[in-house]
Parts: sequence; structure tokens; C-alpha cells
Amino acid sequence: MFTLYGGWCAVMAFLKTRERHKERFSLLLLDLEEYYFEQHTAYHVTTSSTKERKIRGSFKVCSRSVIFDPEDLAEPILKILLRDCKKIEFVEKETNPFNEPKPSKISILCGQVIYIKESNVIAPHRTERETKTMTFQLEGWNKTEDIVQTLLQLHRASCLDKLGDQTAMIAANLQSRLARSSFDKNCFQSVAEKPHMECSVEMVMPLVCNPGHVCITDENLYFQPLNGYPEQVIQIKLNKIRRIYKRRHGLRPLGLEVFCTENDFCSDIYLKFYNTADRDEMYYYIATFLENHITEHTAESYMLQWQRGHLSNYQYLLHLNNLADRSCNDLSQYPVFPWVIADYTSPQLDMTNAATFRDLSKPVGALNKERLDRLLSRYRGMPEPRFIYGSHYSSPGYVLFYLVRIAPEHMLCLQNGRYDHADRMFNSIGETWKNCLDGATDFKELIPEFYGSDSNFLENRMNLDLGRRQNGSLVCEVTLPPWASDANDFLQKHKTALESQYVSEHLHEWIDLVFGFKQRGSESVAAHNVFHPLTYEGGIDCDSIEDPDQRIAMLTQILEFGQTPKQLFITPHPQRITPRFHNITRSSSLNSPVSELSPASPSEDSSFEDLTEESRKMAWSNMSNLKPVTSHRIHKEAVTGITVTRDGSAVFSTSQDSTLKMFSKEMKDFQRSMSFSNMALSSCLTLADGKTVVCSSWDNNVYFYSIPYGRRQDTLMGHDDAVSTMCWFDDKLYTASWDSTVKGLCWCLAVRMGPSASGTPAVMEHFSKSTVTTGPSITWPLVLTVDTFSVLVLTPA
Repeated sequence: MFTLYGGWCAVMAFLKTRERHKERFSLLLLDLEEYYFEQHTAYHVTTSSTKERKIRGSFKVCSRSVIFDPEDLAEPILKILLRDCKKIEFVEKETNPFNEPKPSKISILCGQVIYIKESNVIAPHRTERETKTMTFQLEGWNKTEDIVQTLLQLHRASCLDKLGDQTAMIAANLQSRLARSSFDKNCFQSVAEKPHMECSVEMVMPLVCNPGHVCITDENLYFQPLNGYPEQVIQIKLNKIRRIYKRRHGLRPLGLEVFCTENDFCSDIYLKFYNTADRDEMYYYIATFLENHITEHTAESYMLQWQRGHLSNYQYLLHLNNLADRSCNDLSQYPVFPWVIADYTSPQLDMTNAATFRDLSKPVGALNKERLDRLLSRYRGMPEPRFIYGSHYSSPGYVLFYLVRIAPEHMLCLQNGRYDHADRMFNSIGETWKNCLDGATDFKELIPEFYGSDSNFLENRMNLDLGRRQNGSLVCEVTLPPWASDANDFLQKHKTALESQYVSEHLHEWIDLVFGFKQRGSESVAAHNVFHPLTYEGGIDCDSIEDPDQRIAMLTQILEFGQTPKQLFITPHPQRITPRFHNITRSSSLNSPVSELSPASPSEDSSFEDLTEESRKMAWSNMSNLKPVTSHRIHKEAVTGITVTRDGSAVFSTSQDSTLKMFSKEMKDFQRSMSFSNMALSSCLTLADGKTVVCSSWDNNVYFYSIPYGRRQDTLMGHDDAVSTMCWFDDKLYTASWDSTVKGLCWCLAVRMGPSASGTPAVMEHFSKSTVTTGPSITWPLVLTVDTFSVLVLTPA
């Protein structure tokens, strides 16, 4: 059995990153696609009729703007766009011996100034549109002239007519800075560390990228930002890394995401490389430090675990999002989750009525037939390439629509310093669902936070001024359905609905639409699941567009519009194997009796189809008399099998984490770890020779492990589906499988061959007439005649 949501993080990646640095300045104050280059301690100098006033702070040079961040929190942050500057000049220091010496200054004549976080409050930015001169004095006077030259160069780039020329000139400036710098090896944690490789990269965070240098040694992964923000160096110990994933970023295979946890869907760092070769070298080097670096979980392996109840619906969807390149650090590819409830008006939630739930076999755009008919009429008259939906179900705007109450600065960054109109904000869950059903261009799905445990995104705990609606009401907390008493209650019932019997039985249909075979081609047309061609992976090759302006505009459109996940399945996704609870039928009425607000519980006579009264009586009657002597946690997931060597010196165990491990009784610690495949091992046993451990796997194979030599001895393809259990009887190994067969392996010949034997099973008996069908109707215990002299009694594992 699984534990729902245990260990899964519902905190957004950008909030996690924000915790590292508490100062007011943030990369979110920059424009989209802008870089922060350097900072200098300086004074903003203002002169009145009576005296000169100096405000100390940080003068930040960015690729398209200048930002001044005062130390006094009561003062606003100032932002000057370089394209709005009419003159930038170096004011030389005054050396007249009859006057008090004055240091050199930077004088900026600009057409407008943007004021941010006035009174230290997160709010829409205020813009003063009038020509004025802003004066700044650096503490390091000798750098002033160099900084002015840098600003003049960036000003020329910002004033170029073509966007492509602007981007190219800024990129050249960035690459020049990276080429003139390198990773500071004085930051190594140990003088004994040996560097493996170093290259220029960008750290990816939601809406922003931060350039710098990555260096990897035999002990640590380091990232040193070019600008020293948010830290001088970010360090990750290689032995703490648990998962790594290659990512596509900006439609190119340049990303690498590193996780130091098993289940957290927020990574510890996301790096974007400038070429794929560097990314791949870093990936494979880090992989050698992972315990199971030979294996890599696939969509099929997770699908099998989910289908048999070892993963919750929530966990499975997170795994699929991860494999499909969805990341919390990339808002254009943020994890996508389905709407599962369709009833937001009833006082109580009836999970025994299928009408309570959304039809998961259809995309959101096809749930309203009248709207779909209008869309199809337009689709039929459209020239190629045709699409049904002009907007996507997941985009940066939709993600921040849901999360504005906990990520207001991200919304301000995305929308040029403004919130959306109050009536278009996320005001009510019921209203949002209704608009998704009726709106002409609203087809959005949900995000993982709706099935997490942190309700902050539904509450205005930051007391943000998000505007006033046309009816006069302020935008504050999200209005919840009548069946939810508060935000926490809503999340709890929403999670319960996701794991309910109805959703478990139909989730595969939604997976077909988003990750599966109905995502593309003729099947997507038949399912009314066709989006704009630019949203699909491989829909366009941006590098083939010669005009830089068109290429940048196309890439920007793709990133802001949203992207369809990578296709993971090309055949229909199997349905989940679920227990037979009381029937759920789809009805147009919601007036049926109200059920408990938890997954439907099985009645006294309810059971999984392969359980009978005989098997349930097999529970040990004296369990209460047993006392634990010691316990050791040596696996990352559920233990599936255990066997003890003949001399009792070692215990071998298998697990759903795909590893076989040996625990030493004498050392009281595990001594060996072996991974055979990327799928779960289901059972293990020790052969009669005492030197061989046999493991069965969900990948249909049986593995033979040599204890003396400490390595895999052989692999045998035993079945057409997962091997579920094994038993040793009369010098023969019998294996049972989900392919509904039991098969026998003759091992006695290999044993008689002595120490020089290869250990390969000599005979594989396929039981052409005696193959056992272990379907739902089988009666346990099962008696199987193996040969003239032997009878095998089988019982469920």
C-alpha cells in the first residue's frame, strides 16, 4: 500500500529559491529576458534649494535598465529603462582648491522613472513620466568612468530598431563577461577536491535566468553567479543528489535539473547550458555518483506501479509531469493537473455519484457541447495548419492566475508591473470552473497546488491590494464551494476526490489526452484535442528561422503561450486495477444521499477480485506474540521480498526501488546494493546451493545473483508480464506472473555441474498443457500436477 502525499512538496520552486535571499531586490524587478550584470555601492544624490541629500544603496547595472536599491526600506526602489534615457554622462570630480572637492558622478537624463515597493509594500509599480536628471555617486570613485562606458554600450543596444539586433548585442556583452571570468576555486570546500569540468551556464528560475559558471569536482557541484546573487556560491554535495533530469529549455535540449530529495517536485537547481555536449557531460558525470545510476525510471515502469496501486494518482501524475519535461522552474512548462470535480454548488460533496466528477475522457474545451460546436465550425473553415483551441490549458499566465496571492512579484514581472483587472483575477473556484466551461478562450486545467497541503495560495495572507471588482468588493480570499468549510477543508476534499474510485477508474483517459496517444495525430482530431501547432514539441525549428526578429518573436510567443507536454505514450493507457467498491453511476442529478468525505470504503463483502475467503484466513494467528528485536531502513520504497542465507549471516531483501540489498547480521548494516533493472523487484529466494539469490522483477525477468562473486550471474526472460512471486520445490524454481501463467525452471543440472558451471538454467518447461491461468476466478490454494511424481501446491503471495 502507499501513503498519500507523504514527502511530496507543495511549495513552489520560486518561493523555495526566494528563501535563500531576504533582501528587497529580486531578479523579478527586471524585464523578461533581461540579465543582471553587476552592482556597486553608491548614493542617489538629490539636490534641493537648501542642501544636498544622499541616499545610500546598491547601484545595479542590468542589460536593459539601471536599478537603485536603497538601504533605507522606507525609500522606493528606482528603475530607469535604458531605452528611456536621453543622455548618460560622466561628471568629473571637482578639484578646484578653493572649493570642497567633489567626487565624480553618473548623470542620467531620462524620460521616466519607475518606483517599486514604495513604503516597502509589494504593489503595482508607479511610473513618473517626466524628463528629469538622476544623479548617482559610487563609493569607489575610480570605477565611475568604466561604469558609464558600460551603460552607454547597453544604451546603444536598447535603442536599436530591431529586437534581434538588440538581443544579439546584449548576448555578445554577456558572453564577453563570462569569457573574462571563471569559477573562483578558492570557494572549494576542501583543498583536496579535484575539478572535473567547468563551463558557463545560466541558473533557471521562474521567469528569469541568472548567468554564471558551474564547476563540478569529485565531491561537489558549484554554481557561481556572475553577479553574486542570490549568493556568492551555491554548493550541492554530489553524495546528496538523488535524481537528475535532462530538460528542454526554450525548445532546445540544454537543461539539467538536479534534485536532492526522492519525492520533492521542486528541484535544488536547474541549469541551462549553452551547448548540449556540456550538458550531457555534466549529466553523465553526476550519474556516476547516484546509487542506481544504471537505471532510469520510465513512464512504463511508473505506469505499472500506479496500475497496481503502489503509487497514488497524485504521485503518478507528478512522475508523468517530470518525465514530460514539466518543471516548477519553467512556468511555460509547469506541472499540469486535471479538474476532477464538476460540482461547486452543492452544500455537500457526494462522491458516490459520478455526476459529481468531471468527464475525464474529454479535454476542457470539449466539456461544453455548444461551445465545442462553435469551435469545430471555425476549425473546419480554417486553412492548414488547423487547430481547435486558440489558447492552451497551461501557460505562465494561468499558473500565476492561480498563485498570485503567494507570488505577486511574479505576476508583476509578467505583466509589466501591474496586476490583472480585478474581475479577471482568481476570485472564486466555482466561477473559474464555470468560465472554463463557457468561456470562448478559457480551457485551462489545474496545477499541483490544488492537491497539496498548503492553502496559502487560496488566502490573502500577505494583505495584498489586488484591486476592487465592479460590484465594489475587494479581491481578497478565493471564494470556496459551499461544501468546503475553509481552505484546508477544500484541499483535503479535493485530494480525496483525486484518489476516489471514479477518478482512479477514469484517470487513464485524461492521461491519453495530455501525455498519451490522443495528444497528436488523427486520434487528437477525433478526441477534439487539437491545439496550436507551436505548442507541440518539434512543431517548429526556431534555429531554422533566419530572420533574428522573427525567431525571437516566435520563441517568445511559444514560451508565453504555453507548451504541450512531451508525449510519453503512443498506445492507449491501461486502466487502473481498482477494488470493487459499491457501484458509481453517472447521473444528471446530484440529489443522491451524501457520502462520507473520503474515498468510498469497501463494504463487508467488497474485495479485490483475486481475494477469497481462503486467502484471507492465511493471516498469522500468533502475530501478537512476536516482539521486534531490531529494525533497519535500508530501502527507499516498499520491501517486496526477503530471504536469509543458510548460515544466517546475511539477509537479502528486494524492494520496489528496484534494488537487491544484503544486510549483514554481524555488522548490523547493509553491505551490498545491486540494481538489475529500472523496475521493481517483486520477490527473492536463496537456492539450495546457498550461493545464489534469485530475484523476480516487474520487467518480466528473473535474475540470478552470485553471493560469493557479488555480481549478477544470469538473467532469464521468464514471462510476458511482471513476475509476481516464486517458490523453490524439488530442485525446481517455479515462477508466477501477471500473464496468468506459472512456469518451472530446472536448476538441478546446473547445480550438479559443480563450481565451474555457468549457473545457466538447463531446461525451461513451458507447460504447454499444464500452464495455469491465474485469473480472477481462480480458487486458492491451487494444486498443480508438475510431473508423474510431484504435486505443487500454490497459494497467493
